[in-house]
Amino acid sequence: MDKDRLDELEVDIDRCMHCGACVGSCPRNAITLREVLIEFNDDCNLCKRCIKACPVGAISLVEDD
Repeated sequence: MDKDRLDELEVDIDRCMHCGACVGSCPRNAITLREVLIEFNDDCNLCKRCIKACPVGAISLVEDD
């Protein structure tokens, strides 16, 4: 994701089950499920659908002050 953004998404890798629900929820195909990590590309517009789709609450929006 763009480093100039004020907010960004964060994934708790200890909670993430790698189920792919976030990937399927993204209307912009901005999420890639890797072996250990979930990556968000520059197409992400922080719509938060992935946060709502995650069954274990592993994704959160980190707001920069």
